[in-house]
Amino acid sequence: MSELTETEKQSLEEIPHPSLPEGSSLYGGTKVFPDYQAEPGQSYFTLIHGIAHESSVSFVAILQATRALRKGFESAIYFYGPGSMNCMATRGFPTTGNSAFPGEHNINDQLKTFIKEGGKVYCCRFGLSLHGLREEDLIEGVIPTHPLDVQDALIHYARKGAIINSTYMW
Repeated sequence: MSELTETEKQSLEEIPHPSLPEGSSLYGGTKVFPDYQAEPGQSYFTLIHGIAHESSVSFVAILQATRALRKGFESAIYFYGPGSMNCMATRGFPTTGNSAFPGEHNINDQLKTFIKEGGKVYCCRFGLSLHGLREEDLIEGVIPTHPLDVQDALIHYARKGAIINSTYMW
C-alpha cells in the first residue's frame, strides 16, 4: 500500500475499527407476529418476474416460498417474463455449474431444494423464448408452461384461497 497522507491517516483514525467486536448484536431478536403454520389445504403461490442476480427480489421470493412449504402450505412458484431465466440449469462460468462469483448458484440451489422438498416450480415457455433460452436446459423438475397459463395459474390459486406473493422487477 502506498504511503498515506496526514488527512488520510486522520480520516482512518477518526472512528476506531472495528467499532464492535465480531458477534456483537446489532439488532434485537424479538419476533412480533406468531409463527403461523398452514391449516389443512392452504396454499401459497409466488409469481416471479425478476431476473437472477439483478435484484435480490427473486431469491428472497424463493426463500419465502420454501419457508411456506416447510410450514405445511402447498407451495408453488411461477416464473414468467424475464423471471424465466432463473430456472436455467445451464448457468455458470466458464462452464455450467461453476460459479464465477460466490452465490451465482444460490437461486439454482434453492430451487432444487424447493422441488426436492415437494414444491412445484412452473416456468413460462414464452419467457424462455424472449431470451433465447431452451426448454431442455431447465432445472430438473421445473414444469414448462404455456404463456396463457400465467393468468390461469393465478386464477387457480386465487380460487383455492392461496396466499399470493407477486414479485415484479421493472
